[in-house]
Amino acid sequence: MASTHHLIFNVKWSGKKFDDIEVNLDEPALVFKAQLFALTGVEPDRQKIIAKGGMLKDDTDMSKLGLKPGHNFMMMGTAGELPKAPEKKTLFAEDMTEASLNKAMDIPVGLMNLGNTCYMNATLQCLRVIPELIEDLQKYAGSTDNLDAGSNMTASLRDLYRQLNASGHGVMPAGFLTYLRRAFPQFSQQGRDGVWMQQDAEECWSQLISTLKSKMPPHTEGTQNVISQFMQGEFTTTLKCDEAPEEEVVVTKEPFAKLDCHISRDVNYLHNGILESLDQKIEKNSATLGRSAVYSKSQRISRLPAYLTVNFVRFFWKADERVKAKILRKVKFPFELDASQFCTPELQSRLTNTKTKLNELDSAETALKRRKRLDKEGGRMEVDEVSEEQKAVQTAQEALEASLDPELVQDIGSNPSGQYELAAVLTHIGRTADSGHYIGWAKKGDFHVAYLALYRARSFKAKPAPSNEAK
Repeated sequence: MASTHHLIFNVKWSGKKFDDIEVNLDEPALVFKAQLFALTGVEPDRQKIIAKGGMLKDDTDMSKLGLKPGHNFMMMGTAGELPKAPEKKTLFAEDMTEASLNKAMDIPVGLMNLGNTCYMNATLQCLRVIPELIEDLQKYAGSTDNLDAGSNMTASLRDLYRQLNASGHGVMPAGFLTYLRRAFPQFSQQGRDGVWMQQDAEECWSQLISTLKSKMPPHTEGTQNVISQFMQGEFTTTLKCDEAPEEEVVVTKEPFAKLDCHISRDVNYLHNGILESLDQKIEKNSATLGRSAVYSKSQRISRLPAYLTVNFVRFFWKADERVKAKILRKVKFPFELDASQFCTPELQSRLTNTKTKLNELDSAETALKRRKRLDKEGGRMEVDEVSEEQKAVQTAQEALEASLDPELVQDIGSNPSGQYELAAVLTHIGRTADSGHYIGWAKKGDFHVAYLALYRARSFKAKPAPSNEAK
């Protein structure tokens, strides 16, 4: 039974009814709208929800509406434009099954919320954009009847992704949730009222990645598994004693699974937050001084993975209030990220030429698109000769290939260019990690604040020669 701060509501929308939606009355109505967005696909700014006194606004205080358990809300709003009918056959949307409509509109299949499990669902949807991970999971031969909880969880994830790929309907991840909680009991926490507690998506992400790293088979013969090869980078760490300059500088190498983006009053952009996290002051025992001393710890990347995870460090423990608080400051993050600025000088020198050539290819492709658009607007749909713009693209592609460092190219799962594009974002709306709502976006923006961002290496492989047909 839900507490007075958590009530169960029902929502009617477009001839459908969604029962037993748990709502935290301490959160603004925007969190409730985010939950409905996850269920219906109707974005919050397009939702019209009838409440006492008028329409429900984003900042409406849910606790002041006098709502009773089991209240039925009416919602109006559309999930988006209907798909265009194919030329060969007319098939109206109202004649299609839900599964067919989802596929026609290219809507990703959702995972049902099983009671404050949005932290898990958002994590799984973001990781789903990594094709190498999905493919290698299919090689996993284990079953879900092992004594080892991590092996069961890995096998269950394999089966869940298979189900998502085959279904056009929402999928209930009950099996995977069971194995996740067995492997990591902290996700089984319940409140005094017996309601499953909200959990931290970053903790779920980290525990899942750690488990997969230990259970997944090698990616190919002679390589490590997909997590180590494609999602793990390497830091070169330098430790220097500020109080004893004569003390020997210690240089070590260590793997990392994600970059932290610290959020302070001076951080407005992702790259500033990452750089702030790479250079820190720490205290440790000094053998030279025989006491604790201040050290400068500097980390730079000596290997870039194909998929780079960035964690926006938003949550911290407020001891006086005994609550996990959240830094609400918005930090801008780019769709394209140049990670060379976070690398060691040695790696930077190996990336510089490729970065230049990639920029030249971008410029050439932009010029070609402009040429095609002008040709189309002028009615010049086909040309026999290869345009100067097409030649420039081909030349730039060849120059890019030649610029790649051979050793970096041979390192399977690394990023030999240092350039990334945004692949997925996991966002959180709400005041603390113990409440609110998580959503995973695949190459989308967000209307609240980013918590985890997943970048993938920009393609550097040769592309087919451009067609001489203007489009």
